[in-house]
Parts: sequence; C-alpha cells; structure tokens
Amino acid sequence: MSCLKCLKYTMCVVNFIFFICGAAIFGLGIYLSTTTKYVSLFPSLSAVNLASTLYIVGIFVTCISFLGFLGALRENRCLLISFFLLMFLLMLAELAVACTLLIYEEQIDTLVQKELSMSISKIHNHTSDETIGDFVTIQKTFQCCGVNNSSDWKREQLPDSCCPSPPCKNTTAWPGCFKKLKDWFEKNLLSTGIGVVSICCIEVLGMCFSMTLFCHISKSGLGYK
Repeated sequence: MSCLKCLKYTMCVVNFIFFICGAAIFGLGIYLSTTTKYVSLFPSLSAVNLASTLYIVGIFVTCISFLGFLGALRENRCLLISFFLLMFLLMLAELAVACTLLIYEEQIDTLVQKELSMSISKIHNHTSDETIGDFVTIQKTFQCCGVNNSSDWKREQLPDSCCPSPPCKNTTAWPGCFKKLKDWFEKNLLSTGIGVVSICCIEVLGMCFSMTLFCHISKSGLGYK
C-alpha cells in the first residue's frame, strides 16, 4: 500500500511539473504572436509557424498532464485510462514521424528547400527585420543567409539578419541556411536521439504508472469514481 501511495504522489508531482511547463510554452506562444508578425517557414501550411506550434504543444502537454495529475490524485479510472490512451497515441505518432523521416529523407529535403524559398518570397520586400518571418529568425540563430546562398533574396540590399553588421550585401553575407541546418541536425543527431529516447522512456513510465494505479483501483472494487 505504501508503494502505491508513493507511485500515486510521484505521478501527481511529475504531471504537475509538466502542467506548469505546458502552460509556460503556451504563454510563450501567446507572447510571440502578440509581439512579432510571423511569416511561416512553410507557406503551403500558412497556419504553421513558431507561435502556433507552441500553442499546440502547450495545450497538448497541459491537457495530458492535467488528466494524469487529477486521475492519480482522485484515483479516477476514467481519467487514468484516458491518460494512458493519449500517451499511447502520442508514442504511435512519434514512431510514425520517425519512420517517415527515415524513409522519405530525400523527398523531405527537396520539400523543405522549396518551402524555404517560398517563405523568402513572402518577406523579400522587407529590407530590415522589423517584420520578422520564422526564416529570418533562423538566419539570426544559425548565422546564415538565404536557402542556398544570399542570391535567393534576389536583391542587393539584404535583410539585417544576413550578415554580422548591416547594411548587408551579397559580398558580406553569411552562407546559405539549408546546408547549415542539415549539418547542425547531423552533428546533433546523437543528442537528438538521446532526447527522443528520454521522452519515450518518460511516456512509457507514465503509461506504466497509470495502468498500475488503474489495476489497483479495479482490484479494490472502487469502480468508476
């Protein structure tokens, strides 16, 4: 019985922490959407940008963690099984994404290049970063310019994020972003893999904890409280 109580309150604490993190991510998404005008990296999916991605992740994390927290605290079978099913579906989605990335790597590379070029065309009239697209944020972070090179902007006066100090010209611009992004991903592939495996382990533990509590409540004859 003491082990089950320990399991119950551990699940409560962990889910509460994730709830706070999810709320913080959601708040960051609201902040970005209200303070910055974003142009999506993928114009074909215009609703997909950094702010909207943070919205979705924040809402999803808060909802799942709330189910886990309340289900464990009140020992509610309905909430616990809902938490288990959502975690299971999340793991299936992650597996599907990983398989898609591995199988269609070349096609995805081509698609990303095309979408980044379209993103540039959406903001190419802006000579400064006052109206910021997600692509310009990438240029600042990775110190790069354009998709393949600075000529992708098709003008002499480049955005301020294209070089160490404005005004930016083709002669002073950083190299293209696509190769830098790909190199960064390959360089950090091990770290990314470890992070994904760690997340999966947390999800599996959450599923095990919720199912253990669910079975305990069923055996205790507490029913659907």
